[in-house]
Amino acid sequence: MGRGVRPVPGPVQPAGDGAREQGRGGPVLLRGRCAVLNPAPNLFLVGIDVDSMGGSQRVLHTLAQGFAGRGHRVELIGIRPSPEPHAYHADPGYRHTTLYRSPAPPAWQAGSLAERFSPARLRAARAARAERDRARERLARRFARAPEGYVVIGSPWAAVWLEGVPRPPGLKRIGQYHESYAQACHTPNLQLILKHYPALEKALFLSEADAAEFRRRRLPNAGVMPNPLPFEPGGAAPLDTRRVGAVGRLDPVKRLDRLIEAFAAAVAPPAAELPGWELHFFGDGPEEPGLRALTARLGVADRVRFRGTVGDMAAAYRELSLVALTSEREGRPMVLAEAAAAGVPCVSFDLAGGVRELVVPGRTGELVPPGDTEAFARALRRLMSDTGLRVRYGQAARAHVAPLRLGAVLDRWEGLFDEIRR
Repeated sequence: MGRGVRPVPGPVQPAGDGAREQGRGGPVLLRGRCAVLNPAPNLFLVGIDVDSMGGSQRVLHTLAQGFAGRGHRVELIGIRPSPEPHAYHADPGYRHTTLYRSPAPPAWQAGSLAERFSPARLRAARAARAERDRARERLARRFARAPEGYVVIGSPWAAVWLEGVPRPPGLKRIGQYHESYAQACHTPNLQLILKHYPALEKALFLSEADAAEFRRRRLPNAGVMPNPLPFEPGGAAPLDTRRVGAVGRLDPVKRLDRLIEAFAAAVAPPAAELPGWELHFFGDGPEEPGLRALTARLGVADRVRFRGTVGDMAAAYRELSLVALTSEREGRPMVLAEAAAAGVPCVSFDLAGGVRELVVPGRTGELVPPGDTEAFARALRRLMSDTGLRVRYGQAARAHVAPLRLGAVLDRWEGLFDEIRR
């Protein structure tokens, strides 16, 4: 075994309490900082659904594997199982538990008082409360076996659910929020954070701009912790493929119709100097039929490729020359960081402080006013027509996100643990 690495220690404790679990793989090795010789603390990473295909889920699995590689005793806990689970690691080095046995049922609202208080409905409500109590008891037993360590809470809704779970005083709690302050203001998340996060040791947000907004709302423990890159960047993209890429689920909030419109405008006459450029979508989702129809209406169906879900995203980024983001709202989108790590410049709507931290206009990419598809088309055309500019932006972007490599982010987490422990 090489210097600076060692096998991961055993799991936190045997389970034996009826929760669903995934087995641990063999030893996990992580290059970089050596695990400390003192016993590493127990780490519980908790989310409502930790196994669906999504950015926050991928972050939790990436952190769990990274912490395990440094010798921490790690357990990733999903409160509910995913209706469409995704395997993030073929050989996880951490324990993985799901507390409930079935996904959350669809939202239900009574049509009348009689329906609301029907015997069948009351029996179902009692059964749901009993199942919730059993799940909380399972987690309480988990916590009791690890009297010291940290509970990383992945969302405000998970923090609400955890309110009913007793824990030893030595288990310190850290809350995360994976979206922007602006997004929180338009959902129940803002009030949930302001109500439940002040009692935690730390409340972590993705950008300094977002943390500052929460401090202004008198959240005294607000801090910043970026999400880590889920892969080592490898070699830089050559940027000569004439491909614009969009990465993510094909959902309405991503407003990929705007991207198709901007791309069609960018390659339309008089852009005869831009032959061969294509738009590639990486991801699945309900918007695909409508997006395909739009490409046909705009006359670019032969230039647009729907690639579906891709296993090796690091390789997918390296086959792109540009990455585009046209969402309705974002916090600190990892697609911008991942593309930059591969040396691919980005064009994005200027949606939040987290976006501005990842894309520096005129240096690593281009930002345009939200919803302005004409400005987006001009930014695309400028970069599509200038290989030298793409290369300069790509090199600067790669250097800009170097602090987001997994090892560097784990250093920040361990520094936070030291701060809390003091």
